[in-house]
Amino acid sequence: MWLSLERHKVLRTQLEAARAERGGELLRPLVERIRELSAPAGGTATASLAALAPWTVLLVVPGQTQVERLRGVLADYGLSIAAVPAGEAPGLRAPEGGETRLEIAVGELSEGFASPADRVLVLAEADIFGKATRRAQSRRRTGLASLSQLGVGDFIVHVTHGVGRYNGLVQLELRGVPGDYVQLEYAGGDKLYLPVYRLHEIERYVAAEGKPPKLDRMGGSTFLVKAGKVKQEVRQMAEELLQIYAQRESQPGVAYPLLRAEMDAFADTFPFAETADQAEVIAAVHGDLSRARPMDRLVCGDVGFGKTEVALRAAFRVAMAGKQVAVLAPTTVLVQQHFLTFSDRMAPFPIKVACLNRFASDRQQKQIVEAVRSGAVDIVIGTHRMLGRDVRFKDLGLLVIDEEQRFGVAQKERFKKFKAQVDVLTLSATPIPRTLHMSLLGLREISMIRTPPVDRLAVRTYITRISDAVLEEGVTRELARGGQVFYVVPRILGIEEHANRIRQLVPHARVLVAHGQVPDELLERTMVDFVEHRADVLVSTAIIESGLDIPRANTMFIAHAEQFGLAQIYQLRGRVGRSRQRAHCYLMVQALERLSPEARRRLEAVQRHSELGSGFGVAVHDLEIRGAGELLGGRQSGQIQAIGFDAYARILHEAVAELRGEPITRESDPEMVFDAPAYLPETYVAEVGQRLDFYRRLSAARDRDQVEDVIAELVDRFGDPPLEAEHLGLLMACKTYGRRLGALALELRGAKLGVRLGPETPLQAEVAARLSARTGGKFRLEGGERVTTTVPEPNGPDRRTQLRVCLAALAELTALAEAPAGRTGRKAG
Repeated sequence: MWLSLERHKVLRTQLEAARAERGGELLRPLVERIRELSAPAGGTATASLAALAPWTVLLVVPGQTQVERLRGVLADYGLSIAAVPAGEAPGLRAPEGGETRLEIAVGELSEGFASPADRVLVLAEADIFGKATRRAQSRRRTGLASLSQLGVGDFIVHVTHGVGRYNGLVQLELRGVPGDYVQLEYAGGDKLYLPVYRLHEIERYVAAEGKPPKLDRMGGSTFLVKAGKVKQEVRQMAEELLQIYAQRESQPGVAYPLLRAEMDAFADTFPFAETADQAEVIAAVHGDLSRARPMDRLVCGDVGFGKTEVALRAAFRVAMAGKQVAVLAPTTVLVQQHFLTFSDRMAPFPIKVACLNRFASDRQQKQIVEAVRSGAVDIVIGTHRMLGRDVRFKDLGLLVIDEEQRFGVAQKERFKKFKAQVDVLTLSATPIPRTLHMSLLGLREISMIRTPPVDRLAVRTYITRISDAVLEEGVTRELARGGQVFYVVPRILGIEEHANRIRQLVPHARVLVAHGQVPDELLERTMVDFVEHRADVLVSTAIIESGLDIPRANTMFIAHAEQFGLAQIYQLRGRVGRSRQRAHCYLMVQALERLSPEARRRLEAVQRHSELGSGFGVAVHDLEIRGAGELLGGRQSGQIQAIGFDAYARILHEAVAELRGEPITRESDPEMVFDAPAYLPETYVAEVGQRLDFYRRLSAARDRDQVEDVIAELVDRFGDPPLEAEHLGLLMACKTYGRRLGALALELRGAKLGVRLGPETPLQAEVAARLSARTGGKFRLEGGERVTTTVPEPNGPDRRTQLRVCLAALAELTALAEAPAGRTGRKAG
């Protein structure tokens, strides 16, 4: 690092002060630093720009918005800086004239560097303003809402009309004003043209496997019937959850002592840095264990994201307090993996760990069962064998359940009995949607770990023909670095041929075969052998254990990848890349030119979205809906399929609020009747999917700042927007105020802006009646339901000035409506 943390803080303070006072030399600290770098050893720094000549100073910032912002700041202090045009390389050479040259370019640079011999200094944003905690935009989970992957013919769910078919994005003229509309088809061939400012009202339909949905009738008659049935079911489920929660709150539990020194010593044995999510979940679990009531917390997070560490911390605290811990996993392979992890971490402490599974002999099992009964074992890890009637705990305090949804009905009934008596921590690798998580808060404690470990690298993904050369090179390279390889095939038929081919190409590789028709005991033995590195290559169908975490396995080949679904490939690829090593995934196809357009699009999506946390929307969306079904039960999964997830989540949220006696607010969007063209031209954003995604995000924006954030991203990615796109941003910002006003419609015709008020408007009748007097005639109430104001006449195609005036007027009207005197709500009529 060039600058110490203290120096960064001083630098930031000076810069902020200079900007606030609009005086002084903004770049003085920067100039000092340039001089320090260029001065010979023992030289003195001079805060004079002229003393540095002739140097080239290049500032590198992440986006175009920052370029404009920084140029503006520098201009205020008389410093001119040239912007390097997009796509051009900056001229990193000493200036020919006698003055230092300042340039700014868009790019990614973590730290700057200097070349005194070339008289060139390159500075990153962090070198000027200090290290900032960057929001990882790539991790923004848009999977649930994203429409970027929506294709013509795909099914969607509209919040009012129900299940329909997407027929594409079309441009229509309404009253002479062009605009983009989404064409939806319903039962009987009925068509709905949905304006893009209402695009948040639809979501992509997640169909049951291979079963297309039945189209609803436009108008919502059939959809309302289905939604009514779902509402009854959801209310019943919510009542049951609320009852269980209330019972658990009233049950006596154990408040475990906070053994600070011992817990700190145990935490120090964790070989990785905790992620923010992980630290938050660990704190939540410790909070549960400190309260004198039974814990029942669900921790969701992908394999390798640190759920086991949460369980380890909880188990350690309970065991050190003298209570026993049981860890249940659905397969022997997972049990073995947990046993190795727990044994290794608990070894320096006075805690005895045992493993109870069918790999142990009858004699060993009897000894372990007896040790559990007598209290000689502190932590026991096992499959459902632990639920046997012969297993009795001396003093059980904590039950950890890994992948609860994979246990049978009988085992789940036993879990319910445990939950009434002891603390229960459940781990799940299946993601669940954030909206569902929020709806269930207060009914069940759910924690999410969404952040991957800091040193995790993205998996490099390749689409390639099935080739002996590629296979030999990939396997040999992985084995040479001490790693392991997955080789996945779509069907059991011919699996041995694939295995023999690898044995011929790489004779020294130890190859195992696993598939669903292998007897259970042999299959588990095979998987354990692979986990414990007694084999190098595992040839299998898609049955690879979803819960397995094998850091050594960092290369995967998926044969005939076009036969797998997108979500399936996502899960398979997630088995590699779970260490600091770079992982590789080869999607192998017979012939690239023979792929169907759908298969090609699917594979290219996987390849394109390989960055961590990108979650390539569609696959994550599918997985999250499955996760919702698993969490809520099969019956609720069917209800989600009937009406779509967004509608289900809304009904659940309202049912929970109603049961708690909380008010239910249903916001409605105003109709936007503006005679200004507002859309994203095809010449600006060429790809339809990207346009749909931006439209949806703009239509869902809650306030003006969110609209401006989306527009800033558009500018960053596609350059200066055309008039229609600027109009769209201003229109969407107006809509956010219309929503807050409870308006039924916002209408701009000529020089007149009208706001048609709805019954839920916060504008009180008394305030509305005196509106003209209070605003000096600026706003007028017409007919008791419509507020109008005059704006500048439109001047040619450029309507930006007029729309900015509309935006300011709506902001002012909203402030009047939300002022303390206007909070009681206007009485209808």
